Amino acid sequence: MRVVVNGGEHVLVATDGADADANRFLDVVRARGLSPRTVRAYAFDLVRFYRWLGTTTKQLDGLVAADLIDFIADQQRGSAAPRSINRRLTTVRLFFRFQTGRELDEGALGILRPAPHYKGPGRDHALGLHRLSRRVRKIRVKEPRLLIEPLTPEQVRSFLRSLRRYRDLAIVHLMLLCGLRSREILDLETADVVWADVRLRVRGKGQRDRALPLPDLLARILRDYLRVERPAKTDTPRLFLVLQGRRRGQPMTSAGLRNLFRHRRRRPALAAANAHRFRHTFGADMARAGVRLPILQRMMGHADLKTTLQYIELSLIDVADEYKRAISTIEGRYRRARRS
Repeated sequence: MRVVVNGGEHVLVATDGADADANRFLDVVRARGLSPRTVRAYAFDLVRFYRWLGTTTKQLDGLVAADLIDFIADQQRGSAAPRSINRRLTTVRLFFRFQTGRELDEGALGILRPAPHYKGPGRDHALGLHRLSRRVRKIRVKEPRLLIEPLTPEQVRSFLRSLRRYRDLAIVHLMLLCGLRSREILDLETADVVWADVRLRVRGKGQRDRALPLPDLLARILRDYLRVERPAKTDTPRLFLVLQGRRRGQPMTSAGLRNLFRHRRRRPALAAANAHRFRHTFGADMARAGVRLPILQRMMGHADLKTTLQYIELSLIDVADEYKRAISTIEGRYRRARRS
């Protein structure tokens, strides 16, 4: 089984006819209005699942929760990241429910059952206002807690100095001052810049649109880009276009956006300056400035509050700064004690 692009859509192709059920599942995913990137992810997850299923004597409708342990082991042998494995497990569960009409996790492993004295998940850790309901225990891989450091002011300034086009400056500032994702930037249209209201309309993940204020600096850069660089003869409403070569005037692609960062990240000092790191820096800066959590969640376009909470976590730089301030006071106290 493999993934092919047919008419702009990702579909599965197999010689044994197993692709029919999988493609019906993907059709339902599209009908729900999920993005083409989500459909693509589901398609590749199903390919990996069917390849694993082909190495066993199991059938889809006969799977039980314990079989997921074997699937996890197979993915780990292929060096898949824990987050990728958990996403594939979710795809398998959804596909199993689509095909059989029942949950794969019913009758889960005994090791997943809570101890007799377990009182439940307690209250919401972020707000603590309400009790959390018990969830169905599902087999998952523990994901390591990664601390992503925001860029330093020196790194940001160095990166900005390397840019030579208004278009590229606008793209980076949209990440740094508005927290936009790469895909959100590429999907922007000229009409999304509402000059009269000084705001920006953003098409977010999961069709969750949001509006953001347009900073003065970014507004000036966008005006210069539209006045000087953006090709006038184009039939696309997209805001950011290719500026040179045979594709001049066509919408900027994901590969083109990656190249903007890839060439500059070859410098050791800017090795961490990828697109998402600029968005992360925006979230960290907003949190440090005291922006309330629900407001930050809205600005970032997060569906889950837990995703926003990662920007509240202190970075190593924050910890070091606080430590230095505290240790100077503590050292002074003990020096006075020695003198007396």
